[in-house]
Amino acid sequence: MKSLRLAFLSVAFMYVLTAMTPLAAAAAHKAEKARSAKITGTVVSRDGNAVTVQDKKDGSTKIVNITDKTTINRDKFLSHTPMKMTALVPGLSIHAEGFVNVEGQIDAKRVKFRPDAFAIAVAQQQQIMGNQAAASHAQTTADQGVANAAAAQSSAGQAQETANQGVAAAQAAAVATQAVNKRVSDLGDYTTVATAGVYFANNSSRLSDSGKAALDQVISTNSNLNGYLIEIAGYTSNTGDTNYNQKLSERRAAAVAQYLRENAGVAMWRIVVPAGYGETHPAASNDDAKDRALNRRVEVRILVSKGQHEDSQVAIAQP
Repeated sequence: MKSLRLAFLSVAFMYVLTAMTPLAAAAAHKAEKARSAKITGTVVSRDGNAVTVQDKKDGSTKIVNITDKTTINRDKFLSHTPMKMTALVPGLSIHAEGFVNVEGQIDAKRVKFRPDAFAIAVAQQQQIMGNQAAASHAQTTADQGVANAAAAQSSAGQAQETANQGVAAAQAAAVATQAVNKRVSDLGDYTTVATAGVYFANNSSRLSDSGKAALDQVISTNSNLNGYLIEIAGYTSNTGDTNYNQKLSERRAAAVAQYLRENAGVAMWRIVVPAGYGETHPAASNDDAKDRALNRRVEVRILVSKGQHEDSQVAIAQP
């Protein structure tokens, strides 16, 4: 009788286990589906494996993490050779799919984009040059901070205060430089032949109609130049948090780069990797609303080699 009872319980247990397995699998699938995420937008900046992307749908920014398991490919391209992460430069439009992690970021499973092969080669070279230039600039700034601290040794209290300020300034400069380490600054063989200023509303990276007109004008005026390049630098006023303003300046530079590529017909390889400089290099004093409006800007420069510039005329597009 006891053996019969045990046999019955075993059969009942197996029945319940068999019935629950599909439910558990369905629940796991539903949970995985709920965690899945995708984004289509423009690369704003990249810090290590973390790529900041501005969502095309609502303008918000999200962090997309590139892992060892992430595949990066050119969309609708005959070659299926995976691309390296260095191809994800600011201004590039991408589509990423993956899963949301506990920090609310997207761990990418796959990333796709669609520039031509030559543009990618140029972008990779720009990335290498930008990293080298940024590292050199960060070291120079840190050395200057240390020198300033050493110069104040005549007073113990003053020396300590100056040293703290020097180290803090050097650290802040290093962080800012890392954030914009994609900039190509070795342009000694080029000269500026045209400039344009694009201005933004407070706390915004959206191009205005007047900003678009300024970009259209400077491109149409100089599109006949041979071998020209375009340098893009974003800035903010000093209102608000410094780190936030750094990211805002990057979004403004990326917005201009995207407009030039998608609406003004500028080839990607002509654009020197766009950079944001936050509150640095103000065009005005920041003392009042009018001055702060002048600092919420992106500066665009048309560059040509000095040899080709001998007979060129300077054209300036005003906003």
